Amino acid sequence: MTDNNPFAAMMKAGQDWAKALNPALDSFVPSGLDKLWPTMPAEAMEAIMGRTFNPEGLDAKTRLLMTLMGLTILGAQNDAQIRLTVRHARAAGASKQEIAETIAQAAFFGGVPAMTRAMELATGAMEEDKE
Repeated sequence: MTDNNPFAAMMKAGQDWAKALNPALDSFVPSGLDKLWPTMPAEAMEAIMGRTFNPEGLDAKTRLLMTLMGLTILGAQNDAQIRLTVRHARAAGASKQEIAETIAQAAFFGGVPAMTRAMELATGAMEEDKE
């Protein structure tokens, strides 16, 4: 039997591959992933996530608030996704109050620690938008 960790080997292979593609990725950390993905224009979000294919369905803002609720409930395993979803929700027309209420509602299902972490991430994402 060997002591090789298959997950560690897989991660190393992925890191080596990324480094071969772009040496700058050697210093990349997953916590910065959301900074590599710009916020889509509201029209694009509505076309992809909104009523384009289902005119009677949910709009992009509502879908993004629902996504934020699910990500919050999952807890501290998706920082980049929460920040990105908050930025997209704001671009789709969600107010800071709507985002805060969505995250607060998630506390009933995911717990207060998950809500607190998501609130910190959302606040940070909205402060970045000011800059």
